[in-house]
Amino acid sequence: MKLLIVGGYGTFGGRIVQLMENEPRLELLVAGRSFGKAEAYCKGRGNTKARLVPATFDRDGDLGAQLTGMLPDIVVDASGPFQAYGKDRYRLIEACIGASIHYLDLADGAEFVAGVPAFDPAARAAGVMVLSGVSSFPVLTAAVVRRLSTGMARVETIRGGIAPSPFAGVGENVIRAIASYAGQPVLLMRNGKPAEGRPLTEQMRYTIAPPGHLPVRNTLFSLVDVPDLRALQALWPQARTIWMGAGPVPEVLHWALIGLAWLVRAGLVRSLSPLARLMHWATNRLSWGEHRGGMFVEIDGSDKAGRPARRSWHLLAEGDDGPLIPSMAVEAIIRKALDGRMPEAGARAAVRDVELEDYEALFAGKAIHTGFRDDTDLGEGLYPGLLGDAWKSLPAEIRAMHEGAATAQGRASIERGAGILSRLAARLVGFPAAGTDVPVSVRFGIDKGSETWTRTFGTHSFSSRQFAGRGRSERLLCEGFGPLTFAMALVAGANRLSLVLRRWSFLGLPLPMWLCPRSNSYETVEDGRFRFHVEIWHPIAGLIVRYRGWLEPAQGSSTVGSPATSPSSRQPAAVHSVQPSLVAPDAASTRRGWGPIRGA
Repeated sequence: MKLLIVGGYGTFGGRIVQLMENEPRLELLVAGRSFGKAEAYCKGRGNTKARLVPATFDRDGDLGAQLTGMLPDIVVDASGPFQAYGKDRYRLIEACIGASIHYLDLADGAEFVAGVPAFDPAARAAGVMVLSGVSSFPVLTAAVVRRLSTGMARVETIRGGIAPSPFAGVGENVIRAIASYAGQPVLLMRNGKPAEGRPLTEQMRYTIAPPGHLPVRNTLFSLVDVPDLRALQALWPQARTIWMGAGPVPEVLHWALIGLAWLVRAGLVRSLSPLARLMHWATNRLSWGEHRGGMFVEIDGSDKAGRPARRSWHLLAEGDDGPLIPSMAVEAIIRKALDGRMPEAGARAAVRDVELEDYEALFAGKAIHTGFRDDTDLGEGLYPGLLGDAWKSLPAEIRAMHEGAATAQGRASIERGAGILSRLAARLVGFPAAGTDVPVSVRFGIDKGSETWTRTFGTHSFSSRQFAGRGRSERLLCEGFGPLTFAMALVAGANRLSLVLRRWSFLGLPLPMWLCPRSNSYETVEDGRFRFHVEIWHPIAGLIVRYRGWLEPAQGSSTVGSPATSPSSRQPAAVHSVQPSLVAPDAASTRRGWGPIRGA
């Protein structure tokens, strides 16, 4: 199969090549206005199973002659910006239909994609597929909403957002598109009525958190002009509100872009297009933070019994795998075509041509993790609620520890740092003295969604309060020690549950993480017994405390009810906290420095 990729050496075109170059059944024509750049790109890919051929292609030139000379089976338009194609924006589509060549594009403009179905009769007559918007927005979002809405009677609200890594690398055409629509009016559905939105002047915060994985930091999302705003309305006409956003980081640059968009909205600036080159430079030069990104889709509606329902899907991508996702819809369609499953002829937005299982097959083998959450208030316990489906993947001994015991008992060994600063920190927090084979007991109480843990090492006792985080600590376990609060992620791994410190605050005021003590805290199972490990240290003070040991639910301390069947039985989550109390302390320490140790 011969594939012509227009913009093949650009950001998105290059990623399509990267995804498809291992396919020996493909000849990839890497095309653009500059043959030199196309040739250099092909040589830079090294040895590939697919045949890479550099080519010159000018979308403003004689398209019919160029297509006749190349005779591709499929054309992929990965250039853009589609918002700036002008009056003859569909010239390439018309040329492909005229030459009976299949066509795909990665259009990100709602208006462009909405106009493609006008070519459906001609495409059907020519026997070719013309699929527009073949990218995360709206193909992946539509596939996710289909999965999320399974078993629901009605979908009323659809929200979604993409949070790219700050090191993802953004193409100039993407920035030109953003600059063209920032602050300009776009059509969307809001509260059951067609309404006008202004991209980058409407915001929401969200935490992308696949169950059991380290969440993406709480992200600010701004409304963007994407095909979903109209395409999803056609699929779910009963939806009263559809909102899609992007969460670029660092956030300070995002806020600068928001401010500029408001100048356009207020009529003080006509357009941000003259600033596109500067915006592109800043986006790709001023980058810091974690090299990870993600995506979320959330729906509200009602189940078949008429009860309210809220469900969400979360995607986390580590490192350089995240930037590949927008091009994976093209990969999925091409691989289907190679296997004899060519999409139906016709011109349309590609919202029905790729399913979530197609994506999941492509995610396999990459550092991409996904998961679902039922965010309907089902009265779940603290830990099960935060862990979602990952709760079920924990070892039975860990779940049992948290699902039935009101108290737990065991033994521990404790080490303390010898330095002056470490001793002072340990004394301020109230960590137990060093010792071996020290008796340990933990009891907890539950009150309106929070849990109070009381830990006793020998004769020394201390308490803390745990609760689910809100706002910037959403999806995190928060633990409070007096004026200090530490927010931790619950990460479920092989045979263990780790607590990873993400934020800490004093009287609600966030503190810089570089001041926070470090922690290595987890609970696991060895020889069929629940065990905890908590280690707290600081780069300046050194080791503060390290304690580890085992716990078992105390006899006769089981809570009433089956944790698997009744909401009240979820209270054992508090018990779960009991264990984490020892482990959580670490985790807490991770988040709070010394607090977690107390938590232990």
